[in-house]
Amino acid sequence: MSLYSLVTDAAARTPDGLAVGDVSTSLTYGELDARAGRYLAGLRDRGVRPGDRVLVWTGKTCEAVAVAQAVLRCGAIHVPVPRGNPVRRVARIAADARPALIVTDHGEHVAGAAHVSLADLSREVAGGPGAAPHPVRAADPAYILYTSGSTGAPKGVCLSHGNALAFVDWACRELDLTAADRLANHAAFSFDLSVFDLYAAFRAGASVHLIGETLAQAAQPLVEFLLEHRITVWYSVPSVLVLMAEYGELLERGPGALRACVFAGERFPPKPLKDLRRAWPGVRMLNWYGPTETNVCTSYEVTAADLARTAAIPIGSPAAGNTVSLDDGEIVVSGPTVMLGYWGGQPQAGPYRTGDLGRYDADGLLEYRGRTDDMAKVRGHRVEPAEVAAALTAHEAVRDAVVLVLGDGLDARLHAFVVPVTGRAPDLVELRRHCAHLLPPYMAVDAVHTVSGFPRTPNGKVDRTALGGLVTASTRADDGRRVRGAGV
Repeated sequence: MSLYSLVTDAAARTPDGLAVGDVSTSLTYGELDARAGRYLAGLRDRGVRPGDRVLVWTGKTCEAVAVAQAVLRCGAIHVPVPRGNPVRRVARIAADARPALIVTDHGEHVAGAAHVSLADLSREVAGGPGAAPHPVRAADPAYILYTSGSTGAPKGVCLSHGNALAFVDWACRELDLTAADRLANHAAFSFDLSVFDLYAAFRAGASVHLIGETLAQAAQPLVEFLLEHRITVWYSVPSVLVLMAEYGELLERGPGALRACVFAGERFPPKPLKDLRRAWPGVRMLNWYGPTETNVCTSYEVTAADLARTAAIPIGSPAAGNTVSLDDGEIVVSGPTVMLGYWGGQPQAGPYRTGDLGRYDADGLLEYRGRTDDMAKVRGHRVEPAEVAAALTAHEAVRDAVVLVLGDGLDARLHAFVVPVTGRAPDLVELRRHCAHLLPPYMAVDAVHTVSGFPRTPNGKVDRTALGGLVTASTRADDGRRVRGAGV
């Protein structure tokens, strides 16, 4: 079985069943299957062959889903990049992935790369015959998800059809998904949460409803979306649920048709989690854990018994056929969902060391305890401060920079400590404008602090604890929405 066979099988069973919907249109399984087949013919006409990479730099639409299916049917590797990524960052991704083709739904281009617009591709294949899929094996690469990199450049996590299916099959069983379910897709296609939203829906013959980038952080419209689309299964980072509860009347309006709420990607603050658990007694709530390199590897179901818990909830027990252990406190994962490797690097050999710290509680459940390095989560997105610092130092007036993530969940903020070339560093507005050409929106700095140099530990490393201590409580807060940087 392959990721594309999930759609072909569902189309054979229920061709008129709703497969995917976006803000303006929807496709049945029969329509999605036929459209993917025509796009496959179009990709082949443009020279895409098995093993090639196809970078799909678009918004979240039904057409983008059909193109992704076509890429997989070609035996090629899908490289999703959100529309909001600036062209200079996409160029760095393209330099690493070396795609045979870039598909866009806008006018920007990466120099030196072959492009086609979705509109042109659609016109080229309209009314034409579809093409037969190229057979793939479970071990063949299916997609590359580019995450923030510790070296200052994005790095591509390459996963196989088998990696994804091991997780999807487990998730469908865990949640008892059926064709009657309606899943919401909140995460970007480049975020591993989307693997569940799309492929678990296709596995079950259910429908998936795409939440566009402009809606993703709007509390009231998200609650309206949940209720109006009669969503039965929701999956997002906890900070989105907190946002919906605090500013969108999520608790007051009730869960609607929702029967399962799954969250992952960051710690869920205990109080809002308990409020949600108390307000939705009939909704299953699950905490899933796993880095992009493993997708979900542990799971914990939050029940009424957790209302008495004083600490953060566990990340739970091994899931999706994986073996999860601790090595000197670090969480180590082996099993069927572990990636093939980083694109362009050596194949993954043996268990994957997550860089996350854990411990077992009294019940033998795994608890998350932090990181062994500087990687952090900002409202669910993985951020390597080194990549942000590299973008800052590309500004002609910045000699050096260190970036810290302070707070978590909705309160997570990116603080930049900047050593200027002369005098004072550029202000927050100028540096955000500069970084907008290099980084995706979620990696924009929230505060800038001008320093003459960095405090050091006895072994000469930057003392990040001391830097964090320079930030005052008022700088961290700014009424919970946006931090204004001040020089220190």
